[in-house]
Amino acid sequence: MSERIYIFDTTLRDGEQSPGASMNTAEKLRVATQLEKLGVDILEVGFPATSEGDFEAVSAISGKIRNAQIAALARANIPDIDRAWEAIKDAAYPRIHTVIATSDLHLKYKLNMTREEVIQRSVEAVKHAKKFTDNIEFSAEDGSRSDRDYLCKVFEAAIEAGASTINLPDTVGYAVPEEFAELIKYVRVHTPNIHKAIFSVHCHNDLGLATANTLAAIVAGARQAEVTINGIGERAGNASMEEVVMAINTRPNYFPMTTGIKTEYFYPTSRLVSMITGIQVQPNKAIVGANAFAHESGIHQDGVLKNPMTYEIMKPETIGLNTNKMVLGKHSGRHALRAHLNDMGYVLSAEELDKLFIKFKELADRKKHVLDEDLEVLVAEGLLQTKDVFSLEYLNVIAGTTVLPMASVKLIINERSVQGAGYGNGPIDAAFNTISRLTGTTSELMRFSVSSLSGGTDSQGEVTVRLKENGLEAMGRGADPDIITASTKAYINGLNRLEYLKAHPLKISESAIEE
Repeated sequence: MSERIYIFDTTLRDGEQSPGASMNTAEKLRVATQLEKLGVDILEVGFPATSEGDFEAVSAISGKIRNAQIAALARANIPDIDRAWEAIKDAAYPRIHTVIATSDLHLKYKLNMTREEVIQRSVEAVKHAKKFTDNIEFSAEDGSRSDRDYLCKVFEAAIEAGASTINLPDTVGYAVPEEFAELIKYVRVHTPNIHKAIFSVHCHNDLGLATANTLAAIVAGARQAEVTINGIGERAGNASMEEVVMAINTRPNYFPMTTGIKTEYFYPTSRLVSMITGIQVQPNKAIVGANAFAHESGIHQDGVLKNPMTYEIMKPETIGLNTNKMVLGKHSGRHALRAHLNDMGYVLSAEELDKLFIKFKELADRKKHVLDEDLEVLVAEGLLQTKDVFSLEYLNVIAGTTVLPMASVKLIINERSVQGAGYGNGPIDAAFNTISRLTGTTSELMRFSVSSLSGGTDSQGEVTVRLKENGLEAMGRGADPDIITASTKAYINGLNRLEYLKAHPLKISESAIEE
């Protein structure tokens, strides 16, 4: 009988620590709902002690998600743990996840604590958490660079105190698969009470080995994998959920295990996370990248036509790539739109569908055919936004080879209409300059990228920007058949995200919550 691997998703916690990837509460709720539909076992949805905004988001998700466990991160101290419990107490299956560093490097330079003091702090933290719940996870930050025997002592003490899951993170992505697997085996053998807890791993991708290390750990005996959608996360990111799960599904001869993941929701979930965070998925990304099932070589094309298995080790349908050829256009009705959205993995309420249908009709009047990529954008833009500080009401640009580029812009700023015009090196620069002056913002444009959502001259252009202001960074994205309008939407979206970050400042440094 196959053993069960528990999937612990930390897209909403570690994933959100990607530079500029902060999400508001409405966006987190939408992603959490999609992850629940995907079938994840545990959702780590935030670190409540960091800010009031994070606390509110964790609380909101805890009250809505009913099928998955809801985990909140806390450092190994009483205030953090109390705050975490307050945020998740209404969850159907709450979990407190407490963490402390165990490597000598971290003990000396970050914690300024002795090994015995760390053990004592770990035990106190777990015992305090146990006053609220028996579902406690304990993590040894920088575990892969910790002394093996000391790591075993820490885990033994945490389990004895009441931890039901112990987690060994490769915090800085330093491990290699064979070495990491050996460490897992060593800890399992030399921790006397290890059988009383589920063994988890949390791998980072600094050397591009996060997925490989996670799979090696599973073979060595780990039974919980901590992952994120698209592999987003701190620095180079985390182990990618879709890669770990599809490796298990595709190679049952090597991984005689199962997960509870409904893989057909991978692609729509990947797209949703990408659109909300503004972090594009690289085309050659495994499983969900645009080129993952594309074949340009004549030899490959010939083989796939004769038998897809010649060059495809999994069917596109298994990850949710839509094969429904129904064409949506301006004559399509609500029922056709709802059915198509359901096939894509989006189940909307009647109110949400009504809002989306209006946007759909507006787009259908501008495009002959509305594609899946277009619908994904409408879902993100129409259903995920909260009340923004800035919104675009009107844009007009003049540009050409014989005129100075000029933009006329009308904005709604906190429900007040303002308008103005300005010049620039090009139409987009002119629009950005005008918006900056109208909003009174001084953000620096760190990155600007443009891509096409699909083929064809009427395709929507997708623009992603990264803005920086007073040490804060935020992503912005926008999509529209007109690339100048898409760029303006992305810029305004980025400004709104910066406003959100200003209103919800972190109380502690991000480095303090890495795993």
